[in-house]
Amino acid sequence: MQETKATRSMFLVRALERILSDKELKRSHNSPLRKACQATLEDIQDDLKAFEPHGGHANSPHTIVEADRYFYAFEMACKSKSPGVVGIALDSLQKMIAYGILVGNAPDSAQPGKRLIDRVIDTICHCFNGVLTDDNVQLQIIKVLLTAVTSNKCEIHEGTILQAVRTCYNIYLASRSPINQTTAKATLSQMLNVIFTRMESQAQADSELIEKIEQEIDEDSEKIRDDADQNHVADEGSVASADGVYAHKQDKEFEHEQHHDRPVAESDMNGKGDEPAVDKQKENVALENEGTKLEDRNIQDHEHKTSNGVAVEDEEDSEEMVREIIDDMVSHIVETSSKENGVQRTESVTSQASTSSRQRLEQQLLSSQSFSHVLQKDAFLVFRSLCKLSMKPLSEGPPDPRSHELRSKILSLQLLLSILESSGLVFRTNEMFINAIKQYLCVALSKNGVSNVPEVFELSLAIFSKLLENFKTHLKMQIQVFFKEIFLNILETNSSSFDHKWMVLQTLAKICEDAQIVVDIYVNYDCDINAANIFEQLVNVLSKISHQNIPGSNLTPGQEILMQTKSLECLVSILTCMVDWSKDLYIDPHSMSHLGKEHNPEGGTPTVPLSVASSSSNINGSMQSVHSEDSSLDQSFQTADNPETIEGIKQQKSILERGIQMFNIKPKKGVAFLQDQGMIGTTAADIAEFLSGEERLNPGQVGDFLGENEALNKEVMYEYVDRLNFTGTEFVPALRLFLQGFRLPGEAQKIDRMMEKFASRYCDCNPKGSVFASADTAYVLAYSIIMLTTDLHSSQVKRKIKVEDYIRMNRGINDSKDLPPEYLTDIYEQIKRQEITLKPTISQTVKGSKALSAAQKKQEMNNIADTAKALMEAVSHVQSSFISTKHHDHVRPMFQLSWRSMLVAFSMGLQDSEDTDTIRLCLKGMRCAIRISCIFGLMLERDTYVQALSRFSLLQANAGIREMKAKNIETIKTLINVAYTDGNYLQESWHEILQCISQLELLQLIGSKVRDQAATMKAVRSAGNADSNQILTRTLGLENKKLASIQESMGETSSQSVVVAVDRIFTGSTRLDGDAIVDFVRWLSKISLDELSNQQHPRMFCLQKIVEISYYNMGRIRMQWSRIWAILGDYFNAVGCNDEESIAFFAVDSLRQLSMKFLEKGELPGFSFQKDFLRPFEHIMKHHTSPQIQDMVVRCIAQMVSSQAHNIKSGWKNIFAVFTLAAAHRDETIVELAFHTTSTVVTDTFNLYFQSIIYCFQDAISALREFSCCAFPDTSMEAIRLIRQCADYVSKRPDLFEKYFGEDTTNLSGSGQPEGDNVWVRGWFPILFELSIIISRCKLDVRTRGLTVMFEIMKTHGDSFKSDWWNDLFQIIFRIFDQMKVPELQLEKSDWFATTCNHALFAVCDVFTQFYETLAPTLLNDVYEQLLWCVGKENEQLARSGVNCLENLVLSNGTKFNKDTWKMTCDTFQTIFKMVSADKLLTWKPGQDGEKTALHLPKARISELILPCLEVAELQTLHLRCILTAEMIECIDRVLFYPTSTKKDDEYNVHIAQNPSAAIESERRHDHEMFDKLNENHLFMMVRCLLVTHDFAKRFNGDNEQRTILWKAGFKGKSKPNLVRQERTSLACTLRILFRMKDRQDNAERVDALLYSVCLNALSYFSSLATETHRDEWTPVLLLLLVRILRLEDKPFITLTRKLHTPLCDLLLFEVKPEVRLLLRRYFLRCNVASLPVEQS
Repeated sequence: MQETKATRSMFLVRALERILSDKELKRSHNSPLRKACQATLEDIQDDLKAFEPHGGHANSPHTIVEADRYFYAFEMACKSKSPGVVGIALDSLQKMIAYGILVGNAPDSAQPGKRLIDRVIDTICHCFNGVLTDDNVQLQIIKVLLTAVTSNKCEIHEGTILQAVRTCYNIYLASRSPINQTTAKATLSQMLNVIFTRMESQAQADSELIEKIEQEIDEDSEKIRDDADQNHVADEGSVASADGVYAHKQDKEFEHEQHHDRPVAESDMNGKGDEPAVDKQKENVALENEGTKLEDRNIQDHEHKTSNGVAVEDEEDSEEMVREIIDDMVSHIVETSSKENGVQRTESVTSQASTSSRQRLEQQLLSSQSFSHVLQKDAFLVFRSLCKLSMKPLSEGPPDPRSHELRSKILSLQLLLSILESSGLVFRTNEMFINAIKQYLCVALSKNGVSNVPEVFELSLAIFSKLLENFKTHLKMQIQVFFKEIFLNILETNSSSFDHKWMVLQTLAKICEDAQIVVDIYVNYDCDINAANIFEQLVNVLSKISHQNIPGSNLTPGQEILMQTKSLECLVSILTCMVDWSKDLYIDPHSMSHLGKEHNPEGGTPTVPLSVASSSSNINGSMQSVHSEDSSLDQSFQTADNPETIEGIKQQKSILERGIQMFNIKPKKGVAFLQDQGMIGTTAADIAEFLSGEERLNPGQVGDFLGENEALNKEVMYEYVDRLNFTGTEFVPALRLFLQGFRLPGEAQKIDRMMEKFASRYCDCNPKGSVFASADTAYVLAYSIIMLTTDLHSSQVKRKIKVEDYIRMNRGINDSKDLPPEYLTDIYEQIKRQEITLKPTISQTVKGSKALSAAQKKQEMNNIADTAKALMEAVSHVQSSFISTKHHDHVRPMFQLSWRSMLVAFSMGLQDSEDTDTIRLCLKGMRCAIRISCIFGLMLERDTYVQALSRFSLLQANAGIREMKAKNIETIKTLINVAYTDGNYLQESWHEILQCISQLELLQLIGSKVRDQAATMKAVRSAGNADSNQILTRTLGLENKKLASIQESMGETSSQSVVVAVDRIFTGSTRLDGDAIVDFVRWLSKISLDELSNQQHPRMFCLQKIVEISYYNMGRIRMQWSRIWAILGDYFNAVGCNDEESIAFFAVDSLRQLSMKFLEKGELPGFSFQKDFLRPFEHIMKHHTSPQIQDMVVRCIAQMVSSQAHNIKSGWKNIFAVFTLAAAHRDETIVELAFHTTSTVVTDTFNLYFQSIIYCFQDAISALREFSCCAFPDTSMEAIRLIRQCADYVSKRPDLFEKYFGEDTTNLSGSGQPEGDNVWVRGWFPILFELSIIISRCKLDVRTRGLTVMFEIMKTHGDSFKSDWWNDLFQIIFRIFDQMKVPELQLEKSDWFATTCNHALFAVCDVFTQFYETLAPTLLNDVYEQLLWCVGKENEQLARSGVNCLENLVLSNGTKFNKDTWKMTCDTFQTIFKMVSADKLLTWKPGQDGEKTALHLPKARISELILPCLEVAELQTLHLRCILTAEMIECIDRVLFYPTSTKKDDEYNVHIAQNPSAAIESERRHDHEMFDKLNENHLFMMVRCLLVTHDFAKRFNGDNEQRTILWKAGFKGKSKPNLVRQERTSLACTLRILFRMKDRQDNAERVDALLYSVCLNALSYFSSLATETHRDEWTPVLLLLLVRILRLEDKPFITLTRKLHTPLCDLLLFEVKPEVRLLLRRYFLRCNVASLPVEQS
């Protein structure tokens, strides 16, 4: 909007007219003012006329210069002593500045180098003259200064703006008007806001401009590169363009940099700013902090001059200010370093200051530290002034709220707090501001941090909180000092008041709400080797406060409760921060269902390894320039956030702390430990470095270690002293420096060695300019100084030494000369002023329980403040790396470090307190702790906290229900909530939770009066000690009158919220992941078993819940259900076998319902889950003894088969197993029901779903086998029929067996099943094997039927069997004869041998004969072995059957035998002969073997009981062998000559004998006889067996005495035993064989010799027979011999008779049968015919 010259001049004219109209102007002393105003009016009128054509904008140069020309009149008005005139002038100036009429950018002619606006502000500020200034004038000053500071039309900077702020500050302090005080305070706040906001805005604008320029450069460069690629030219143009842009950038930057060089800003300020707050009424002045209810504060600045209690500051230019800042910094560093070298040693500043270092530091600061804009300097000056004002000490005595000092301190702290609250990027990152915070603000806070003025203390804590929030990356060491020396000391010491402790706790509560701060504190302090364990100490202190009363603290009970509650709140906040920090790792169980437990995600990206941050000073390092575009963190101090590395550092720190602790107890042990852990080196230099650099060591132990006389200790001491630099240091300060690191030991020898080394080191460092003639002088003087210190400062020394005495005492010590008296006097005075003491490394506050006086408390608080201030000053220039953590993994070690302290705090709170808030906090803390331990898999911590909750719920306590309170109910709710929210992580902790839930259900029963009172009491009395339920016993064991009240008190446990919460746990189980649901089910099952194990009061609560969750989780995948059912299967096994039938019935029914659900889902081939969930039916059926339960199981299975047969796959195995068990039951109903279902399956289901059942075909056959062996014959026979039917299934559908792939791929022969054998392994073999079992187990009729069916199957389907199948099959068959399967009773065994074995033996031979070609190559030997087994049995029928079967087998298949087979057969015959030999008959004596068998029995009992039985058995065995020998003789005869041939031959011999005229025909041979199949070797083997048998018979028959013994013993009836038949038949068979061999002319010589021998022996033996009866028995033999001789041809006849003629003649000497005589006649007749000479016998 355009304004005319007249309009703009209107403000000036009216203002001047108002001044002239004031009546005060009429006085004489105001005449110069009056004249000036009038002259100004005239000049304005002249200007209006002269410059009318130049009317323009108010901001034009003409207007600015014009307005500035007329300021003189207003300046004089401001200097007037009339308040009214001054007020009008100030009001006019305010309007002119506000409307831009008065800008003041023109140079001030009165003060070169200044601008007019500086004189304007100075004039305005001088209007305030202290407390006597008019209130209206004060208000006008505030208004015009606020307008000037906030105006965009004029600029005030540096000293001017500082003067404006200071004036408002002084008005606040000096004014007596509350309105003016409030207005001044609000104006200060608004001024500061404008100053710092403009600085941030300017920095942002510069940053945007630079970014825009860089963007333009990048775009131009890219465009140039594109042009170069297209044209391959224009290189010069590209460079020129880039140079032009760069020059433009430089011009812009230079334009901004000019703010540093020129005092007056010549360009217009077009930046955005706040509009001036202008109002004509005092009550409408803008007040920014009007709502703040802080009291007034006081101020005095060291840069101000004090006049009437009001501070006034001299002006200073910008360069002087910057230089002053640098000087302050350098001086502070030098002062700190000097103190370190002289007296003190800090953990942060270790370098020494010197002249060169001071110059170098100053040069660096001057060259590097500068403000990028004057606005930054304005803000810095204001901030520094406020910091210094806050550091001003208060007057001695009680604080006066109205004193300027206190009000100034409070106001300065309030303003500083407002600056920090609204701080922007520049303020938080600019190095100058950071240094100012370190040097001024932090030092001020360390002093005010223990102030006894609550407001000051509270503001200090608030400022520290803001610093911690926004500046922690720059203030690592300062934060440590504040926490360690102020916070923790105030909380622990008794000298601090309740207000101190309370406000500290409030501040900590706010700090602990910030997760970033909490984690950063742990990482940067507890995980820094050189830092204190802030987090650990903080948690420990809070834990102690939360549950311990502070003795000697004079706190009221109410105050203690408040502190305990607040400390608990802090601990809970810390845990809440940990939970929030790791929330990304938490898996909500109610968000989705998981297959398995998720892996914890990685917390952040990998970073470079973290290096251990040192705490040393970095003053000489390069510092970052202060620019508005600086980053938020100094890149040179950023450290990688690597959790593994940080945890490793923490472990090293723990080792170091442990080593220090050991050193403080026993130094050598501590050093050895640290060396073993690699924390310190093994050399003396390494140990010395450790002792000098570690302040946590006990000084006394350090002194003792250094003073030891061992070589290593002395070497360490030398290295320790040599590390000290005494160059240029006076003797006393050097001695102080030497003694500050340790305490002198008590032994004189140790002190002597240490002082000697000190003196030597001092002289080495100061070889020139020293007053000491030698090191001995320094050594003696050091001793004397120690003695002087003790004398002057010991309370036990009453008479203090005087300086003259001290000088006299040291005479002659300087190489027999005296030291200068003034030198010794100076030493004396130094020691007198300050004794030689150790620098305090830790707070010297007394933290004991002793009550302190007010003076002691004040002194202790002062000590805390002094220590904190000293440490804060020492670390003000330390650069330490600060890690801004991002990883989740830091929470794990944090919690592991603090969980025990927190558990104690929460447990004690729950135990001792009844306060609702306290209980709530404790429970919340425990819930958070459980969450953290769950997330990070900390099992011990999780289980401990859950057990604590369980304990406080009183659901497991022995106290019973009487102690149940509201807090216990809340604990129960918390425990339930934990189970609901953290179920995925609870694992073993489910045990405690579910146990509490189980007990809670019992309490609900009691609370709801479910149980009758009288019945309940009776149950308790009957239970006695057997009831393991303590709650039930203790509660229900109360008096009847108390039970009702207890039930009423337990009503809360049955509340709707609790019931719903418990139900949510079970319904929410569907959202648990795969591992969690397994843990949940496992522990729920265990609790349920505990419930059911109570014999007196079993409960089914958990059993019902298990059934419910099984239904809820039916939708889970099969893999998870397999793991679940691995638990539930065993559980239902146990519950289903419970002795309480109602429980078992419920379990079986529930199992049936679940199984039906699972069966409805079906199952693919190859899986076995059905087998798993049906297995409990099998277990219950097997182990439960109740017929009702077993009947229930069978009916459940029958129902499943009836309704779900089409879905059953692997479950058939268990179904048949149940039926197998049912078949053995004695209850016919159960057996019939099971068999009916089985029969239905075999007859119907097999036809429909045989492909599904084929997996369990063997189990079906096993079930039928068991039914075959049941106690009911009809069922048995029908079962065998079904087995025969199953064989038909196998025969008809062998292809299904070949396609079958199950879990069993091995047969009896081993692994590696050949292709095509599945039908045998899974079809034929089970059938035949089970039939063999039936044959072995069942009664005669059943086993006979089974045997018949078995061999029918073999005969019917054997043609399809392979050779190896037959091998397996015969192994089954041979089991029938196994003696171990035979009943033990002798009668049953005989029956078994006589029936089954006999039948099986002949059936085997029939099958072998039928399939000889297939079986012989592999099984003939086995068959022979089995026949040998039968022959060896002591059963006559079985043994004889074995012989008969051998005979039949040879006769039936002998024609197919080859040479090897006959060899095997003959060997078998020979073996049998040996087995059945009865040689013992020749030597047997009564009682001989019996005595050997019964040596251990008394002799009387042997003859009475044992011997008769043994003799009878032995004689029976011998008799059986005789019978078998005879059978074998006949067997050989029948095999060789066919069964009927021998009989016919004997008949023919008799016929020939009885008919002398009959011609003797050749021998008749049967077509099927086997003689011709055997070679001569085989025949000779037979002959040998027969001859052995014949010889034995002859010897036995000839031993009349032995026969008599046997006869008396009862052997073979009533007459003497004889073996005449064996003697005769064996010889007859031998003769037949030999004569046949002679006819065949096999090995004629051998045959002739043997035949001659046999015949000669036979005739000789006959001649020796004594009895006629015996000779008559030989008649057939003689007939056979004579006929065979007569049948010989002439030549063989002559040859044989030549040798046997005489013995044959001797037959005439005996009375032989007529038949023999007739044959002898024929023999002799033929001999006559032959006319052969007779050889002499």
